[in-house]
Amino acid sequence: MNKKTWIVSAGLLAIQLAFAGSVWAQKAETKDAAIPPAVQATLNQISAQSMRGHMGFLASDLLEGRNTPSRGLDLAAEYIAAQFKVAGLEPAGDNGYFQMADWDELAKNLPRRPGTPPPPAKAEGVPHDMVKNVVGVLRGSDPVLKDTYVLVTAHYDHIGMKPSGDGDRIFNGANDDASGTVSVIELAKAFASMKERPKRSIVFMTFFGEEKGLVGSRYYGAHPIFPIEKTVAGINIEQVGRTDDSEGAQVASVGVTGFDFSEVGAIIKAAGVKTGINVWKHPVNSDRYFGASDNQALADQGIPAHTISVAYGFPDYHGVGDEANKIDYENMAKVDRAVALAVATIANDTNAPKWDEGNPKAAKYLKAWKERQGAK
Repeated sequence: MNKKTWIVSAGLLAIQLAFAGSVWAQKAETKDAAIPPAVQATLNQISAQSMRGHMGFLASDLLEGRNTPSRGLDLAAEYIAAQFKVAGLEPAGDNGYFQMADWDELAKNLPRRPGTPPPPAKAEGVPHDMVKNVVGVLRGSDPVLKDTYVLVTAHYDHIGMKPSGDGDRIFNGANDDASGTVSVIELAKAFASMKERPKRSIVFMTFFGEEKGLVGSRYYGAHPIFPIEKTVAGINIEQVGRTDDSEGAQVASVGVTGFDFSEVGAIIKAAGVKTGINVWKHPVNSDRYFGASDNQALADQGIPAHTISVAYGFPDYHGVGDEANKIDYENMAKVDRAVALAVATIANDTNAPKWDEGNPKAAKYLKAWKERQGAK
């Protein structure tokens, strides 16, 4: 290319970038390239029937609403770890697939109503309640990029049971957030089946204690297993099973919290174009709910992390009616394929997604990111 042509081309590129905001935003507009065969094969591994099976266990009465801490939560953790093992993920916790945490210590710092005393200390010799983030990793294939990480997350806890009363007392939490947990399990299975692994490593993780105030994800942020400064993005999956939103049916549609805070939103949108999912920014809830799920704890560390949700205001939210038989499994699988493509895009690109320097709502996360990068 001669110098004159290069100057013209560079000028055109600058105009395009200024107009679109980022290369990722441009890619979201059209089906500009076919899905690579290896990635398409991964998408094809995602099965609505398989997701139904996982949901049947995780949202069953046996788990008694998966409160943090509880026997049901422990059963769910064991189940998720078993699925990660079957998929072929490498254990990434300090105890196999588990990142262990002392709940009795964490509970001392939970928000309390004014005048409410802290929980009593346990007598010496009485075992503390231990809780677990469940973590597995698929190592990347690139000699350099394999030491960078993409997080795929959800929370596996819910709010437990009513202490007494007639009728159904169990808050099964099928949509909130067994749907996200099932999606993470299915994504782990799909990516682990790839013959050609992505360049970056992919971390699959389910958190405890989201319903208590993002406790599990904040614990991970304070005790990261993988270096925060080498973690390039996070996609958190929350409430993707129900399509009956208060604003109308949300079939083949998914919202992204903090959509334009970073380039991750545009990456998910581009993946949606290619997989038949409308990825959009809700005019109110996208920004409002950025801090309502586990992506917030990761973003606070500087990681460009967002949550995807199908329905922000579904019936039965935190109610006993949030049951497995109300989940749209075909739609959930379709959403999961869009997530899979977005994850594969990030994991195979040499450029990491960035926070939007021109968005004041992203300023504190950008600052945290810059501080992390400066600490290298």
